[in-house]
Amino acid sequence: MKKLVKKLEICFIAASITLFAGTAATATTASAKTIAAADRVKGWVAHHPLHYKHNSNGIHPNAVSTVYSPAQIKKAYGIDQLSKTGAGQTIALIEAYGSLTITSDLNTFDQQFGLPSANIEVAYPGGKPKKDEGWALETALDVEWAHALAPSAKIMVVAAKSASITNLLAAEDYATSHGATVVSNSWGGSEFSTESSYNSHFNHTGITYLASSGDNGSGSSWPASSPNVVAVGGTTLNLTSAGQYGSESAWSGSGGATSTYESRPSYQSGWTSIVGAKRGIPDVSFDADPNTGVYVYSSTKDNGQSGWFQVGGTSFSAPAWRALIALANEGRTQSLSSAQVLSTVYNTAGTTGSSGYTANYHDIQTGSNGYAAAAGYDLVTGIGSPIADKIVPALSLTK
Repeated sequence: MKKLVKKLEICFIAASITLFAGTAATATTASAKTIAAADRVKGWVAHHPLHYKHNSNGIHPNAVSTVYSPAQIKKAYGIDQLSKTGAGQTIALIEAYGSLTITSDLNTFDQQFGLPSANIEVAYPGGKPKKDEGWALETALDVEWAHALAPSAKIMVVAAKSASITNLLAAEDYATSHGATVVSNSWGGSEFSTESSYNSHFNHTGITYLASSGDNGSGSSWPASSPNVVAVGGTTLNLTSAGQYGSESAWSGSGGATSTYESRPSYQSGWTSIVGAKRGIPDVSFDADPNTGVYVYSSTKDNGQSGWFQVGGTSFSAPAWRALIALANEGRTQSLSSAQVLSTVYNTAGTTGSSGYTANYHDIQTGSNGYAAAAGYDLVTGIGSPIADKIVPALSLTK
């Protein structure tokens, strides 16, 4: 399902998280009620939380002040202060359908921004899928920005044959068994009553799993609701005239809520006043507002358009955190698991206003997705966005 999003007089075509009940035309967004358990596997179809605007085939990146380049994102979050590049890591990107032009599109992106050549592998564990324009742009976003923020990491694109839960989890398992150290999922759908039976797919030693929290505002989604997944929400990032971090507010589209079915995990025990007895979503956040989006190149036409796009959504914020974890893994004897990352994220933050909180995170306190952002953990931005040159070393030291 796609809807038209208009903000600041810029129109974005939004591919929202959607769940279809069998072959019926009725759709349910991530914030809506779950369909009956009997339908949850047969009819469950994930969509990418992606918002974009075509910037024309001939645009020169850096010409639009509110669209960010890799250098600007790195500078804003302190990633440029790190010497790590993700060497020795394998970032797996789980994509429905994938993109037939991804290798050449990545080369174009790299040349534009002066990035080194990438080590990229594309796998089709269920056989080569059909072409899908929207998922091709999602794939381009994930791959290009994984390489931009962790340029020495190997990129493994695992293209599922469809967006069904069966094919996506088969792709997840392929990544798990083929050397991935970080697995990113820029997709999701409505929660369902038996979702916990699938959470084991995201629980393996030495692998961190991440998922977008959704782009429909307040509401929960799976697999972001899984306690074995790092759920990533979205912000609006503003830079100073010198290109430094200026401010952030909660993005209105950022998914977030307490889970309908998942119990509160131990790492969120310090935030019971917010989450109660249920799993809170998201855990952390990053820039996602399409009005402060990033450049992506795709030669696969989407709605008849190709070339450079301005892209936002938690489809960007989740892969950005994925790259940070790849940086943290560099030099470790064993790469981090989801449990280790989540424990460190919350333990490092401690309590609202603590020295660990203010040193490692931008605590987002303005904006709303239906839930208001506030000091400390909230159901829009989680703990907050990263001060990368502080939190990445902290993650690296995790026992």
